[in-house]
Amino acid sequence: MTIFSKIIKGEIPCNKIAESDKFIAFLDIEPIVIGHVLVVPKLEINKIFDVPDDYLAEMLVFAKPIAKAIEKVFDCKRCGISVIGIEVPHAHMHLVPINSASDLNFTRNKLVTTPEELNKIQELIVSNLG
Repeated sequence: MTIFSKIIKGEIPCNKIAESDKFIAFLDIEPIVIGHVLVVPKLEINKIFDVPDDYLAEMLVFAKPIAKAIEKVFDCKRCGISVIGIEVPHAHMHLVPINSASDLNFTRNKLVTTPEELNKIQELIVSNLG
């Protein structure tokens, strides 16, 4: 069982942004940029391209309003999307507010955030969904 499966089951808390019967989105606790959100299918599948086609398409549709909310909340040119899938063996995508391609550099040091900061970011994104 992956850490994401534990989050999905409610065994580990998260700063949830959105949830459906098939997906969950929550803040990355070690973001590369403030506002970094993870979108995770509830199916425990290791690689993104092993996710069934219909699920994969629905994942992008689920992520779309979250990306739009991120663009409203943060001073960014757009919401970037990235799929890495190395650290956690559970398919997922990253939604990141970006101003340049270098903002999607996952090899740089991750930011340290406090629970209070994460709660504020969560509230801002959730209040801009829709």
